[in-house]
Amino acid sequence: MRLELTLNGSRARWEAAPGATLLAVLRDEGLVAAKRGCETGDCGACTVLLDGQPVNSCVVAAARAHGHRVTTLEGLGDDPLMQRLQTALVEHAGVQCGYCSPGMLISLYHLLRECRDFGVAPGEHEIREALSGNLCRCTGYVKPVAAAAAVAAVLAAIPAAGAEAR
Repeated sequence: MRLELTLNGSRARWEAAPGATLLAVLRDEGLVAAKRGCETGDCGACTVLLDGQPVNSCVVAAARAHGHRVTTLEGLGDDPLMQRLQTALVEHAGVQCGYCSPGMLISLYHLLRECRDFGVAPGEHEIREALSGNLCRCTGYVKPVAAAAAVAAVLAAIPAAGAEAR
């Protein structure tokens, strides 16, 4: 089947087998940040944004992306908010093996972007809730939570953060 969508800000056309998952097609297209983990939607290693909302791409039919926007970690590499998150994860030792990191980054990016857009800073509870769909066996969650809280504090201190953090 032919799919037309917006992938990381650019129009894309894909051929996908009936029943193919979004994750399978992304990986076939050479986008490798979303990881194949549990394949049941439980670990979050495959998290991407579909129309701006985090989804587990291993359980989303590729056909669902037709006519929609898909954003992967590769598509956020130049985004200042994502760059801040990546730097904070490294500075807070929130990355070990790195397998879960792309999914965590997408989940945290979504949370921080939404909070910034509404002019609020997330607390620890909100950060942990955002990460609840991401399974990490190496770092646990203390350090990634601290990293996200540090970025949230910086964003909260910037007047008109929406313009600078984008």
